[in-house]
Amino acid sequence: MNNKIIFELKNGNGTFKKIDYDNNILRFEGEYLNGKKNGKGKNYNYKGELDFEGEYLNGEKWNGKGKDYGDLGRLIYEGEFLNGKYNGKGKEYDKFGRLIYEGEFLNGIWNGKGKKYDNGDLIFEGEFLNGIWNGKGKEYDNGDLIFEGVFLEGKKREGKGKEFDDNGNLIFEGEFLKGKKWEGDYQEYNSEGNMLFEGKYVKVKKKSTEEIESYSDGDLSQ
Repeated sequence: MNNKIIFELKNGNGTFKKIDYDNNILRFEGEYLNGKKNGKGKNYNYKGELDFEGEYLNGEKWNGKGKDYGDLGRLIYEGEFLNGKYNGKGKEYDKFGRLIYEGEFLNGIWNGKGKKYDNGDLIFEGEFLNGIWNGKGKEYDNGDLIFEGVFLEGKKREGKGKEFDDNGNLIFEGEFLKGKKWEGDYQEYNSEGNMLFEGKYVKVKKKSTEEIESYSDGDLSQ
């Protein structure tokens, strides 16, 4: 048949299969309307491996809910699509099938609220912008919460935040700048949650409330 693709149609509307008979490979099966793919369908690559499963609109795949299997036939994404891109809520997987992100997408990029995983372990949950942590969120290490606050351009802690020890106990609450403790009110706690110190960081130096009052007419940086 000279490698032609054969269409099996029924009544112009309904379901059809597209088969490469020379290679004995199914290339598509699903719903169509007015001569175009519309509704649920499955698309297969030239090896016969499933590369997309989901909803089609006006002949185009990736509109609505679906699953993207990539070039190797492994699931790499499941969720919502719009105009051929990941848009809306979804989950993304690595080549080993491990979850690496779940949350909101915009034009194929992590944008909005989501969770980031590493080797199957949650390492961050919160706000994303253009694929990186940006905004309010929580950072984890081996499943333990280690920081809660505001992030800027990835892992830089910025603004008000809280630090926790390996057991999840609050040990510091205060201001951060470029990932480091900075000027402003803060409190330190022991592992039992009892406050050890309350005061201010002034030019990255501790000052207790009493010290601040005694220096009220002077330079707090000394």
